[in-house]
Amino acid sequence: MTGSTTATTGAAATTSPGPATNGGGGKSGAGIMAGPIGRNLGLVVGLAILCVVGLITAGDRFADVNNVLTILRLAAVIGVVSIGMTFVIIGGGIDLSVGALVALSSVWATTLATQAMAEDFHWIVMVFTAIAVGAGAGLVNGIVIAYGRLVAFIATLAMLVSARGLAEILANRRTQIVQDRDFLSFFSGDVLGIPTLVIIWALVSLAGWVLLNRTTFGRHTFAVGGNAEAARLAGIRVQRHTLRLYVLSGITCGIAAVMIMARTTTGSSTHGTLYELDAIAAVVIGGTLLIGGRGTIVGTVFGVLIFQTLRNVFTLNNLSSSAQAVATGVIIVLAVLLQMRLAEGRAGFPWLRGSGTSPSPGGAVAAGAPSGAVSGGTSVPGAPGGDRPGAGGSTP
Repeated sequence: MTGSTTATTGAAATTSPGPATNGGGGKSGAGIMAGPIGRNLGLVVGLAILCVVGLITAGDRFADVNNVLTILRLAAVIGVVSIGMTFVIIGGGIDLSVGALVALSSVWATTLATQAMAEDFHWIVMVFTAIAVGAGAGLVNGIVIAYGRLVAFIATLAMLVSARGLAEILANRRTQIVQDRDFLSFFSGDVLGIPTLVIIWALVSLAGWVLLNRTTFGRHTFAVGGNAEAARLAGIRVQRHTLRLYVLSGITCGIAAVMIMARTTTGSSTHGTLYELDAIAAVVIGGTLLIGGRGTIVGTVFGVLIFQTLRNVFTLNNLSSSAQAVATGVIIVLAVLLQMRLAEGRAGFPWLRGSGTSPSPGGAVAAGAPSGAVSGGTSVPGAPGGDRPGAGGSTP
C-alpha cells in the first residue's frame, strides 16, 4: 500500500486519467526521501523510535498485548475520521466539522425513536441513521463550499458550531445510553483476538487506499487539489467532485460515530471533541500537503498510530496532558516544516538524492494556482506547475 501520492494535473489534462505520478517527490527531484517510500520510511522510523522509548520507560506495561490492543482500539475511531479528512485535504479543502458530525450522528442514532425502530427491526437501523446523518451534513458542507463558493474553513467552522448545537438540542444536554445489546455485542467483540473496531478501521483504510489510488475518483481528487482550474479545463467537474469529497468525509464521520457509540455505549453531544484537530494533525504528520494535491492513506494510518502511541507512552509514564499537548504541537510544526522542504525539493538529505539535483519540473509551484502552490505539477503552460494561459511572459 505504497501507492502514488502526488497529483500531476498534467495527467488530468489528458483525456484519460492515467496513474498519478510522483512529480513532487520523484528520484529526479527531491530525492528518495521526498518520494512516497522515503516519507513512509520516515514514519515507520518515527513510530519505531516511539516504541523503543515506550519499552525503555514503561517496559512490560508498554509491550503487553492488551496495551497494544488498547492503542489500536483508541486509534480506530479517529483513524476512520482521518481517512475522510485525507481525501478532503488532498482535494484542496479542509473540514473542521468532523468532530461535531461524529457527535451529531451518535446522538441522532441513539434517540429513543431510532432505538425503538432498531428494536422493532434490527440494530442496523442505528448504523444507517448515523451514516446518513454524517453524509447529509457532509452534503450541506459540499453544497455551501462547491456551489456557494464559501471558503471551506468558514463553511465547516459554521457546521462545527451548528452541528454541535443541534446535537445538544436533540440530546437535551444528556448522555443517551445505547440499549440494544446485540449492537453492543457485535461491535465490542473481536475476530481472532483483533477488536472489531480495529477491523473496521482496517477495512475503511483499505477501501480508502483503493479509492484514492486505483480509481478515477482518486485521480480526480489529486488533480482538483493540485490545480482546480487545470482540472476544470481537463474536463473534470470540480464542483461536483468537491461536493463528493465532503460527503465522503461525512460518511466516515458517521462510521466513526457508530464505533464510538459501541466503545462508550452512549451517544453524546460531547463525542468527537477536538477530533478535527487530531485528524488534521494525523493527516499532516502522514505527509499529506495542506495545500492539497499530495497525500497517502498509508501515511495517515501511520500518523494516527504515531499520535496514539505517543499518548500511550505519556500516560504510562504519568506525564500530564499538558506536556502531551506541547509535544504534539512541536511534532506538528516539525512535520509541516519538513513538508515545506520536501515540496520545495530541499529534503535536507543531499546524500540520498539522485544524480539530478536540479529542481524537478514537477516541483512546487504555480503562481496563481488556487492553493497558491502546486506540488507535483509540471512546467507545461496551463498545467499545475506551469504558467496560466494568457498569464503573460512567454505565453501568447
